Amino acid sequence: MSVIGAIMVPHPPIILPEVGRGEEKKIAASDSAYRKAAELVAELKPDTVIVSSPHSVMYADYFHISPGRSAKGDMGQFRAPQLRFQVRYDDEFTKELSKQAERESFPAGTLGERKAELDHGTMIPLYYIDKYYTDYKLVRIGLSGLPLADHYRLGRMIQQTADKLERRVLFVGSGDLSHKLLAEGPYGFTPEGPAYDERIMDVMGRAAFDELLDFEEVFCEKAAECGHRSFCMMAGTLDGKSLETERLSHEGTFGVGYGICTYRVTGDDPERKLLEKWEERRRERLDAQRSREDPWVRLARAEVEAWVSGRKRIELPEDLPTEMLSERAGVFVSLHKEGRLRGCIGTIEPARHCIAEEIIENAISASSRDPRFSPVRKDELDALEISVDVLAAPEKISSKEELDVKRYGVIVTKGRNRGLLLPNLDGVDTVDEQVSIAMRKAGLSEREKGYELERFEVVRHV
Repeated sequence: MSVIGAIMVPHPPIILPEVGRGEEKKIAASDSAYRKAAELVAELKPDTVIVSSPHSVMYADYFHISPGRSAKGDMGQFRAPQLRFQVRYDDEFTKELSKQAERESFPAGTLGERKAELDHGTMIPLYYIDKYYTDYKLVRIGLSGLPLADHYRLGRMIQQTADKLERRVLFVGSGDLSHKLLAEGPYGFTPEGPAYDERIMDVMGRAAFDELLDFEEVFCEKAAECGHRSFCMMAGTLDGKSLETERLSHEGTFGVGYGICTYRVTGDDPERKLLEKWEERRRERLDAQRSREDPWVRLARAEVEAWVSGRKRIELPEDLPTEMLSERAGVFVSLHKEGRLRGCIGTIEPARHCIAEEIIENAISASSRDPRFSPVRKDELDALEISVDVLAAPEKISSKEELDVKRYGVIVTKGRNRGLLLPNLDGVDTVDEQVSIAMRKAGLSEREKGYELERFEVVRHV
């Protein structure tokens, strides 16, 4: 006994008649598909239903698994307090999954409970499931800000825990799609919105789960998707399994995407160990990229690896280009892992004797002293993508009209407050966005007046 199936479902409160008060009829296809998904749950008769919800407790670098033996919740925040839910948690499963994560030094467990009540991302799937089947215990898991592949890895741990405990487990990947489908919708429109919905429904309809991990973070953010990480975790529970897949519905009536698919496990399939295939493709890409790295990036990587592995500051190689040893400049070292920033530290003005020394010091800082991130671990080194930006001297400008988001970085200064943003960054498409981010980094509000602007160019080494 192990994972026997999964359902991908949305969680719009308006779909419930008690909340929608007639508006739910506009998404009747989603309601019908939801009922069919719930019927599959009843047919499979799981011992344990696991729900991943974007609205449960969420941390940037940790997966929270709800502890305890039971929980309650209601839909009072959506003007339907009469809709009450009470669940029995599978406490044994939660404890064993937490132990599995601890054994693998994986950041998941029951620490950090902030709100014990059930969230609507959990209650809405249960509203439908409970109409057809109630003989189950629940495990509720929040998402995290960690990479997509880590959500998939947690899903695989769930599968391993189900195997060990001999549980019949069904996973519910709760999450809406894009919130940016219609200009008249509550969240507005971006082109990435419908593009995301089309792409995700194609991927989920084919159960091509490794492709989930190739969605760019910036693309997902611009689409304002809700459930992608939830779907990645669900996919991990189905890794290595043969499936009967059915795409049931997709609607965007209110400007938010609702997609429903079901997955019935029919056996094992070694060819569907999709995380391994994705990791192999990633290794090939990173190896090819590493083979093209220039001396600036090779020096930064060598220092990151030396510092993370043994707190060592390397000696300057003898074969460095002359300009790295003779010239001085501000330098930023940026680390990315699986498409997400993992650390970025730099100097606006040169602080060392030469560019090479500047790179070494900022490589150490980017890997261990960026306050936004925990220090880089040894097991992350092979997955890092590194870039080095060498800054030209900044020049003062009188207005934002003198900026170009692709060509120039920007420095915002007011008194002792100073914030910098590099040019040509993913997800920063306008000068207004660039200046706004730099102001936040300087600790200034967007309404602040009397600040000074400087621009600078960079040579980016990748």
